[in-house]
Amino acid sequence: MSINASAMYTDLSLTLSEAGTGRPVLVLHGGGGPATVAGLAQHLSRTAHTITPVHPGWDGARRPAGLTGIDDLALAYLHMLRERRLRDVLVVGSSLGGWIAAEMAARDSAGSITGLVLIDAVGVQVETEPITDFFALDARGVAEHSWHDPDRYYLDPAGIPGEELARRQANMATMRILAGDPYMHDPTLLRRLGQVQVPSLLLWGESDRIVTPAYGAAYAAAFGDGRLEVVPKAGHLPQIEQPEATFALIDAHLRQSGSRSDQQ
Repeated sequence: MSINASAMYTDLSLTLSEAGTGRPVLVLHGGGGPATVAGLAQHLSRTAHTITPVHPGWDGARRPAGLTGIDDLALAYLHMLRERRLRDVLVVGSSLGGWIAAEMAARDSAGSITGLVLIDAVGVQVETEPITDFFALDARGVAEHSWHDPDRYYLDPAGIPGEELARRQANMATMRILAGDPYMHDPTLLRRLGQVQVPSLLLWGESDRIVTPAYGAAYAAAFGDGRLEVVPKAGHLPQIEQPEATFALIDAHLRQSGSRSDQQ
């Protein structure tokens, strides 16, 4: 499904997958693309109305030339929520998607968002916990930094089909444009998060070496109502490495947050 998402970018159409009924849950993928949150979205669709975009520039989705920052994406998604008159929205974001979610909440003047889940999110600067330079890592380094069990998830680039390799390279090129300078953060975001008063759950894989659990703790502490939960035996994508534990924590947060969910 494609819709005109933002008056700011008249040539922007968002590609959205939707499933389920109930409270709206916007699920935002990270740099690895929509596949990294597909299982999570499928799980949430059992009890909620899930909306899962493909970010412009990922997996062949067109990115207008003027869309060059995470704040642009956040504003486009907020416009989409308002255009569709969606209220009591839980926004779930993984990695780069968590940054978009945090930026959306900080800019949500309409009060559409009533809960957040950030999964190993980037987006803020923590002086004592620098974000690993993902672009400087080779394939083995990516596996070592991203997974609790890197041997299980490592993929030798020589064995990846050309079409898939091209898709990954195009996704990384888009990520460089949107989040490469300053690298993977907005210097102003951490201090703006105190104004975000909606219940905010930050989930972190204990073995994440892209952004460490200590980084996650500082991120959570910046929110007006934030808390950190660490997922054992997981890295940067706990929804893939430890789905049952991750889904259980999100399900509990879905029940506990939101203006209508408390009454259901």
